[in-house]
Formats: sequence, C-alpha cells, structure tokens
Amino acid sequence: MRVLAAMSGGVDSAVAAARAVEAGHDVTGVHLALSKNPQTYRTGARGCCTIEDSRDARRAADVLGIPFYVWDMAERFHEDVVEDFYAEYAAGRTPNPCLRCNEKIKFAAVLDRALALGFDAVVTGHYARKGDDGLLRRAVDPGKDQSYVLAVLTPTQLAGSMFPLGDTPKDQVRVEAETRGLAVARKPDSHDICFIADGDTSGFLKNRLGRKEGEIVDAASGEVLGSHDGSHQFTIGQRHGLGLKRPAADGKPRYVLSITPVDNRVEVGPREALRVDRIRTGAPVWLAPERTGPFEAEIQLRAHGEVYPATITPGAEGLTAKLHKPAFGVAAGQALVVYDPAAEGDAVLASGTIDATESVEAAGV
Repeated sequence: MRVLAAMSGGVDSAVAAARAVEAGHDVTGVHLALSKNPQTYRTGARGCCTIEDSRDARRAADVLGIPFYVWDMAERFHEDVVEDFYAEYAAGRTPNPCLRCNEKIKFAAVLDRALALGFDAVVTGHYARKGDDGLLRRAVDPGKDQSYVLAVLTPTQLAGSMFPLGDTPKDQVRVEAETRGLAVARKPDSHDICFIADGDTSGFLKNRLGRKEGEIVDAASGEVLGSHDGSHQFTIGQRHGLGLKRPAADGKPRYVLSITPVDNRVEVGPREALRVDRIRTGAPVWLAPERTGPFEAEIQLRAHGEVYPATITPGAEGLTAKLHKPAFGVAAGQALVVYDPAAEGDAVLASGTIDATESVEAAGV
C-alpha cells in the first residue's frame, strides 16, 4: 500500500513511519508547516510547529530511507484552528484546538490531498486503535490514549487512517526509537497549545480580543465581587486567577460558573454549583452506525478525563447525555465523546460539541 506518514518531528510519528516501512508499505514522509513564522510558535524541541521539529522530522525520514516533503498548511491552520480558537473564547466557550486540528487539518486537508495524489492512507503517531470492524478504539496505554481527540473523524476519514502505535505503551515506543537509531527517541512530549509560544493563553487572547472591563459577580446574591479586563480569559470551572480580594463567607474557594460575553459578565460560586447531570451537544459525528433511540454508554468530556456512565438520547439537533453520576466544571465548546464499554477496547460510537449543560437535580427533573 502507498501511504503518507505525517511526521511532526516527535518520537511517536517517527516510530509510526518506521513501522509502516517495516510492514512493507511504500512510505513517503511529510511535515506540516503550520506557521508562516515558526518563531512565533513554541520554541525548543517540544512540539510540532517549530523549525527544530521540521529538521527532526527530516532527519528521521533520512534514517528510514524514505522521501520527505514539507507541506505548507499555515493559512489553512490559521483559519480553521487559530481563528476558531479566538472565536470560541470570544463567545464564552472553551475550545480544544488539538481536536480541531485533527478534524480540519490532519484528517481533512492532509488526507484529502494525500488521496488526490494517489496515496491509500495517512499514517500518524496517535495512540489509538482500529478494530476489525473499522471502529476507533482506545489505545493500550491509557495514559497516552488519544481516541478522544480523534473522535471527530468521519468514518471515511477513519478508513483512510492508520495508527500503528495503538497497541504499544509509550515507554516501549521510546526504546524502539533508540533501537532504530532515531535521534528523537528521548525528545520530550508536548503538552501546551502549539501556537501560544509562551504558554500564556490569557495574554494571547488579550492581544487579539483586547481588554474590556467587566464585573465578577456572586451567582447567588448578585453582589459584585470584583472586576476583570475581558471575559474571554475565563473558562467554566476555573478557580485560580480570579483576582478576588474578599474570601467567600464560608471560606471555601469560588469557581467560575458562567460567562456572558454580551455584557462581559463572569459569575462565580461554590464548587457544588458546577454540578452537571445533563449535557446537550450539537450535531454529532457518528463513527459507528447511527442510533435512533436511547442507549446506555460511557462518555468522556476531556482528553484523559474521567469516564461517566450515561444514558444517551439522539435527537434531531444533537445528543442528550443524562449522567448516572454528576460531572463538575463542564464547559460549552468541549467535546463529548461516546464509548461503548461492552465492546472490546471501548469502541467510539459518536462525538459532539457541547452546547449546554444543566443540573437535573436543581431543575427537579
């Protein structure tokens, strides 16, 4: 099979490409240039968007003896990922840019181009598995599992993707990289947002969205507790960085409960007020055959986050998940991913972007 290996410059994508070569595929490596000015992105050997990463990817391709190219995706990345990031925060939502990058760049733009050029599939270093039924499943290594951020893929995109590392723990991948003579064997993993060079998300948003003074209000009493210079710098469930001078009457921490961009208002309160029992999403992406009636499943609300048993009800506009135990601090804009716990490897059934949450207990339902 003729396959395109997406090589970020890290150890995972290098080993994934190596395994594709070893399996007998005709492999070509490609590195995605995601910034017109890479120095404005994160520097150092920690990510997927720097000049160092491009060089590391090329060196790995040389070791493997495969052709290597750099594809300029900077404009598409800025429009579909960075601009989306700004827009979501401006709307009071909390986006996941890595998930959006997978959806719009790595498995849309790249896969489309690869197929148009005659490749049969795209190989990546993501930690996930595909079953014999073609469904996406969790990786063997639970600490590295990336099925959550891949759950936005359509069945067609999934069919054109290969994940060679899903059956291997990360520490073994590093050992394998050393054995294969890949210089990236001990390169640190990236944990930050690649297009925020210094990791200061609040400062990054202020530079684009500006400063606008607003009130921080107690959700229960309506009392003004403080001020801020932009509601876009907050997210639901946030505890630190609120800048409140006066503690709560019970001495317990306050958390962000709601964000209203229209009047630039941020409401805070106790952790108990973050309780969520019901979650609604927008139009779902079905990776498994679409279901029409309520069914039992498990959901995940964050990458590497806790798993919650829930009753899922598909509707005309999206999914409704009624949780069997409450979650806390769930923000609109995040992804809800539905898993089938009865399937071997926890198969991903569907995903949807969270539109609204509520407490069933508080509503008396």
